[in-house]
Amino acid sequence: MANQALLAIGIFLVTYAFIISEKLHRTIVAMAGGILMVLFGIVNQEQAIEHIDFNTLGLLIGMMILVAITAKTGVFKYMAIRAAKLAKGNPVRILVYLSLVTAVTSAFLDNVTTVLLIVPVTFSIARQLQVNPMPFLISEIISSNVGGTATLIGDPPNIMIGSAVPELDFMSFLVNLAPVVVIIMAATIGCFVLIYRKQLVTSPELQAQIMNLDERAEITDVKLLKKSLAVLALTIIGFILHGVLHLESATIALSGAFLLLLLTGEHYLEEALGQVEWTTIFFFVGLFVLVSGLVHTGVIAKLAEEAINLTGGNTLHTSLLILWLSAIASAFVDNIPFVATMIPMIKEMGTLGITNLEPLWWSLALGACLGGNGTLIGASANVIVAGLAAKEGHHISFLGFLKVAFPLMIMSIILSHVYVYLRYFVL
Repeated sequence: MANQALLAIGIFLVTYAFIISEKLHRTIVAMAGGILMVLFGIVNQEQAIEHIDFNTLGLLIGMMILVAITAKTGVFKYMAIRAAKLAKGNPVRILVYLSLVTAVTSAFLDNVTTVLLIVPVTFSIARQLQVNPMPFLISEIISSNVGGTATLIGDPPNIMIGSAVPELDFMSFLVNLAPVVVIIMAATIGCFVLIYRKQLVTSPELQAQIMNLDERAEITDVKLLKKSLAVLALTIIGFILHGVLHLESATIALSGAFLLLLLTGEHYLEEALGQVEWTTIFFFVGLFVLVSGLVHTGVIAKLAEEAINLTGGNTLHTSLLILWLSAIASAFVDNIPFVATMIPMIKEMGTLGITNLEPLWWSLALGACLGGNGTLIGASANVIVAGLAAKEGHHISFLGFLKVAFPLMIMSIILSHVYVYLRYFVL
């Protein structure tokens, strides 16, 4: 097992080095890394398939189909012009508005759904103002991960923690995490304005053109729009009630997608399936299998166990260590398998003498959700936006994203550190 663990670490590190270098397409690299884990016998095919999170993949595919059909109505162009007019055509103000909309929506929808809805709007606005869409895209990625931290349904780690600890319900997450998320979001938007204000400049003529546009003229198919919005509303209600309905988010998203296809007819089928970001889907498959090698050989469990042993069972030190460990790990490793490893370990600590586990759960949620902002592959929303940008001819580089996002992630974890310390150990 020791040799297999070393081999798994080696394959993992080499794969990530290639992803970071961008010499080859990240989907090819991730799939190759996952296949090597199977070829070298670190995991067998059945174990590899077990570690693929089909809930995440089903959610992605379902929402991509829903968004592809809804986009046909022109509603995203309508939203783009409406938002731009509310901001008087000012690009910096538009960035602030879109960041806030993304954060709030991500708290009540999953991050992936949010960015799939917001990104088409963003490209329309950037084209109208003739500005680089990159500042908008990066701010939306970061805002989606910050906003998603606030609630039980906002991010997969929170859903996992909530299902593992039934006493932590929707209101518990909102009361414990929303206050610090509001503080982090305010600080993050301030940083966006400082970083991008010089890049987001347009002419008064283009701003005036925006104000003269008629957003209602963009709605091209009212009948399809009514069907799309009705199914989207049903899907969103399904996400909010998924616990009561005992349905996974993928089931809800795919049900919505195929209900809309049923209502609109088969002539939308091939086009909708063609709009699915299959390169992104296979990138996730490769990553899940790649990480399965680390999980199966006990590398992730050993790392978490050693880190917790360092604190000697002190609740404050353990909470803060979990916060920072989760953040750094989630920036480079998908946070879903990491959180899955941490949950039983935190539960076990309850049997070893730590009576109040709540600060540990909130530290895990904050670290895992916010840590996803650290790199371009840290969270699902990041990868999705990068894929959508590539389709539009805009390349978000790993290092380019890292330069902006990693410092902002560290800032959010410092604010979380202070919050956890003050709220649970001082006040």
